[in-house]
Amino acid sequence: MKKINAIKYLAVVFATVSLVSCNWIKEPSPGTVTLDDYYTSGIACVYNVNAVYVPLSYGYNRSYYYEWYFGDIMSDDALKGGDGITDGLDAYDIDNFNININNNIVLDFYQAQFQGIGRCNMALANIPDVACDSTMTQKVKDRLLGECYFLRGYYYFRLVRLFGGVPLVTTVQKDDSQWHPARASKEEIYTQIIKDFKKADSLLWNKSEVANYEKSKGTLEIGRATKGAALAMLLKVNLYKGDYAEAKKWGDEFIATQSNEYGLEPNYYDLFTLEHENGIESIFEIQYAEEATSDYGSGNGCTRGTFTQVLTRPRNTAIGGWGWNKPTNDLYDEFEEDDIRREATILIPDYNGIDDGDEYLGTIYNNRKSGWYNVADNNAPKLAHQSRGPLNKPEIRYADFLLMYAEACAMSGSGNAATYLNMVRDRVGLPEFGEYQIEINGEMVTPDIMQAIKHERRVELAMEGHRWFDLLRWGTAKEVMENYRKNETPEARAEMKPWDDKFLLMPIPAEELKLNPNLTQNPKY
Repeated sequence: MKKINAIKYLAVVFATVSLVSCNWIKEPSPGTVTLDDYYTSGIACVYNVNAVYVPLSYGYNRSYYYEWYFGDIMSDDALKGGDGITDGLDAYDIDNFNININNNIVLDFYQAQFQGIGRCNMALANIPDVACDSTMTQKVKDRLLGECYFLRGYYYFRLVRLFGGVPLVTTVQKDDSQWHPARASKEEIYTQIIKDFKKADSLLWNKSEVANYEKSKGTLEIGRATKGAALAMLLKVNLYKGDYAEAKKWGDEFIATQSNEYGLEPNYYDLFTLEHENGIESIFEIQYAEEATSDYGSGNGCTRGTFTQVLTRPRNTAIGGWGWNKPTNDLYDEFEEDDIRREATILIPDYNGIDDGDEYLGTIYNNRKSGWYNVADNNAPKLAHQSRGPLNKPEIRYADFLLMYAEACAMSGSGNAATYLNMVRDRVGLPEFGEYQIEINGEMVTPDIMQAIKHERRVELAMEGHRWFDLLRWGTAKEVMENYRKNETPEARAEMKPWDDKFLLMPIPAEELKLNPNLTQNPKY
């Protein structure tokens, strides 16, 4: 009896302690900041939205994984480069269509976009309830929300082009019951993207308004998403959907409302210099800054700079680069003979002779646009630290818009596509549409309007990460890549795997499949 009573007594004690302990555990830890504590001021909302942009600049985690690994290296515009074929095997597999579900470049890119989406969802869920103040007026608040809608649409656009349908998450995932969403269809993702860009268009400011606000407040606002960027993306997304009439409608809106906001930079190469960042031709670009602090061995978010500059500079010791993303002979031959853009795009290293390391599978070319050079003498300024290159990444340029709008006009059968094509060619002093020939399938021909637009996009936007995605959008990836393979150097051809239609989509990474049992894999992976 005493034993039973003792057990009962201990049970009561433990129960009491447990209840007290539970109440103690529920008390907030000293110094802990909750969401309610954070979202109390306009400046907190501004900082939150600033953080929403950051995953766009990510490019190094388990591997280097900038979007040009897909846009350039997967295409006929570039070879992987680097210190031989074993340098960066994940990139080698992308270059040669040997991609598998354990590719770290694919994994890092996939996860970075969802980090951005999660940040967008957090901001969109909390900022609307924050009271306006001297920092965040209602107009500024609307703009901040517009930036988040734009960026969520942009992150999803980056995903859908590579993976097709992915999980569609538009709210904050607060518990484990929400952690395993199934894949939405590609069509559902595009519907959400367009919805987000339309909402962004209704809230964002014109580029000049952002600049004027910066001057009046003495704050740094350059680089934020604008109404022009939202309209350009509505045009672009509808091109990818094949809805050319809708694409043209948004292009019309851009022409009607944004013509005084943008223009073509007179000197083509100036587009890729520090002095002309966020200039007249910039619709949207990823912002980078240079610092002297080293961060090798650290991953996402540990640098405000870009590795792209050191990655793509020649391996020649006078420059100190790693020789990645090397333009192909096929791209070099695509330029018309008098096209000044070839020299501004493709660098043949000649500083004190060509080092053996400058050659990769038969090509010695380098990407001049991303290396931050002095175009007059081919010299590259020294970086304060190789992991923190300051050169921004142009995402949408006015010339890009003009060529997309020309395409929408041509494919919808309305508007004068040649007018906008000619604007791009006039800038570099080339003959207008109908007055020149280009090489197609080994023959010199006078191109029709779509042949001319495709040629112009390739040379105007070369080495800016667009080419592979254009081929996907046009449905010509297989044809173009098989023709390209026939003409590549023997050394490069020996490394290429046979074409397989599965490479029109990237695999859902194996790690993501382990984390989420509701995910399904793309065909044939």
